[in-house]
Amino acid sequence: MLSTVYSSGLMGIDGFTVTIECNSVQGVPTFDLVGLPDAAVMEARNRIRTACFNSGYRFPSCSLTINLAPAGKRKEGAGFDMALLLAIMRCGGYVDEGVDLSKKCFVGELSLSGEIRGIKGVLCMCADAMRAGFEEFYCPVENAAEAAAVEGIKVFGIQNVRALVNHLNGQVTLAPTVCKSFEQSAQSTVYDVDFADVKGQHFAKRAMEIAAAGGHNILLIGPPGTGKSMLAKRLPTILPPLTFEEAIDTTKVHSVAGSLPNGVSLLLNRPFRSPHHTMSAISLVGGGKNPSPGEISLAHNGVLFLDELPEFPATVTDSLRQPMEDRVVTITRAMGRVTLPCSFMLVAAMNPCRCGYFGHPTKECTCRAGDVQKYISRISGPLRQRMDIQVELPSLSFDELTDAKPGERSEVVRARVCRAREFFRQRVKDTEGRKYNNATLPQALFDKYLNIEPAASEFMREAFDTLELSARGYNKVLRVSRTIADLDGSETVKVEHIAEAIQLRSLDRKYWG
Repeated sequence: MLSTVYSSGLMGIDGFTVTIECNSVQGVPTFDLVGLPDAAVMEARNRIRTACFNSGYRFPSCSLTINLAPAGKRKEGAGFDMALLLAIMRCGGYVDEGVDLSKKCFVGELSLSGEIRGIKGVLCMCADAMRAGFEEFYCPVENAAEAAAVEGIKVFGIQNVRALVNHLNGQVTLAPTVCKSFEQSAQSTVYDVDFADVKGQHFAKRAMEIAAAGGHNILLIGPPGTGKSMLAKRLPTILPPLTFEEAIDTTKVHSVAGSLPNGVSLLLNRPFRSPHHTMSAISLVGGGKNPSPGEISLAHNGVLFLDELPEFPATVTDSLRQPMEDRVVTITRAMGRVTLPCSFMLVAAMNPCRCGYFGHPTKECTCRAGDVQKYISRISGPLRQRMDIQVELPSLSFDELTDAKPGERSEVVRARVCRAREFFRQRVKDTEGRKYNNATLPQALFDKYLNIEPAASEFMREAFDTLELSARGYNKVLRVSRTIADLDGSETVKVEHIAEAIQLRSLDRKYWG
């Protein structure tokens, strides 16, 4: 007898349909798995036998051959267990022949007791199943809320093998999992921190607002204790809320990485990732035998914060250069090629020297001149040029620290940022351009919609020669000035917008000459 059941596998953050064909014939009991299964899939044979017995079913005493198609693509992980068992039980007569399995997709790991355990990447698998035309998707109960975020397909959370078989045979009917609407969920998002917590540093706060409005990368330099980390951790609170499409893309990455909390359907807050400086380049960019997302992909549609930037190895920080430009990272391994999204805002913080007090007005720097230069030179020129905004944070006075006057709350700043982003979308009438921001807008569209005044253009010419800007530095200044104009609600880029953008990129000359 031949039975066919459908499942789903993962390649990066993309799912692909796997057809499981089980053929049973009378003879010596054997159990053969073919179709490029990895060790976890091969071990499913033992899990399936025991789970079948502990669920109250007799394992078929016959020769079984199971093929996982497409046979040329490697199958990895324990997510095929449920479908493999179902294909065998169909041959054993436990699932009625009249049950149509052609429009159903099954994923989940088996425990020896017959319980269905959660797996990674269910959202990606369910999205692929919906695109492939499946009408029903069966997954572990703990992943059901995540899968239910995909529209256009019924999702059933399965507790154990017996519940699955009884549902398919019509003995007990399970209700499909209903996901709370994205709009309702988004309204309940809260943050534990607020911009009002940061004392003083008005210039830095203005820089963070500009960065949020345009999606710009920002470098914070200053002595210890000036609020660099506080500002960085509060940046997500002033960013616009995630759209539904952004939430889906972000959740896919975290689902594949296994960092999505149980019972969560969609991530509602923008990610904030702050890896330690001892990390490796693969941990940052992603990789491994079966390429998995790194920190830059986990920060997709959010913020990647690198504290103590010079302490990161140069091989790690320089690996950011291409992903920062392309907004995707392609990882090539012997098993294939995987492209992962990584559209993030980079926030980096650093001290001006190893002791932290170079240039401090009152505290003496204990570093030698050569050591200061050696310390700040750990940041390569190409990486520095990709930082759109550079801000120096001075030490706070006693009066600033004890000022009882409350600062602006995050929701007030976020409202201005959202207005600036909406102004950008109205200005960029091109359909493709509306999904970008000033930092990521393709160059041809940016030039088309820059709209700079003649006086501002002449001012920019003088600044280019005076500051000895590179082509990338020139472009970054223009993009930041366009964001400042959007915050002002100005259709054109004026001289004052250019001047403020240059002021936000003046530390190259002070620290790196």
